[in-house]
Amino acid sequence: MEVSPVFSIGPIVVTVPVVTTWGIMAVFVLVSWLATRQLRQEPGAIQVLLEGVIDTMDHAIREVVPSAASQLLPFIGTLWVFLAVANLVGIIPGIHSPTGSLSVTAALAVLVLFSAHWYGIRSEGVAAYLKHYLTPNPILLPFHLMSEVTRTIALAVRLFGNIMSLETAVMMVLLVAGFLVPVPLLMLHVIEALIQAYIFGMLALIYIAGAIQSQQQRQSEKREHHA
Repeated sequence: MEVSPVFSIGPIVVTVPVVTTWGIMAVFVLVSWLATRQLRQEPGAIQVLLEGVIDTMDHAIREVVPSAASQLLPFIGTLWVFLAVANLVGIIPGIHSPTGSLSVTAALAVLVLFSAHWYGIRSEGVAAYLKHYLTPNPILLPFHLMSEVTRTIALAVRLFGNIMSLETAVMMVLLVAGFLVPVPLLMLHVIEALIQAYIFGMLALIYIAGAIQSQQQRQSEKREHHA
């Protein structure tokens, strides 16, 4: 994966994966504006497609955490769509998937980490959420913190390793076999890219759902105790 600097903003070096990510984000903004500026009661083909995608993601989220699906759809849905596009842009000649860079996948994993805490805190409050790190025994606090770190690292490395190895395998096969087998190879890339996007988003959803549902479970236990 190409990580050479493109330009610098003061001490900050902007690399190729960052520029590619910015490009994807710019395309998202443009497509979102074009797709939503003329929404109709009787939708056309494009609107039907977009609504179908949103409904599918909403259904997948409700299967995991039905009580907070409407809250999680904007974040998890955006994450799924971004990862699908980011993984697939490597098909375009001369462009590498930004998720083939560890810096990008690490940033996404950290975003998931903070999002899990954010939604967990929103469900009950800061004090009640932080209290779960001390249960069932305060001695487990280092292990809880260690699990947060290792889970985030695993999330970042898993996506990075899969996308980088996929692109490397495609390049090696093309170098050896030339362009005699482009179509099966292209389909493999598309399928694997979509699978990895789905898995990353689903893991993020599970982490966030765990933070939310742990709060809801404690609230339920309190109500049963007082009853």
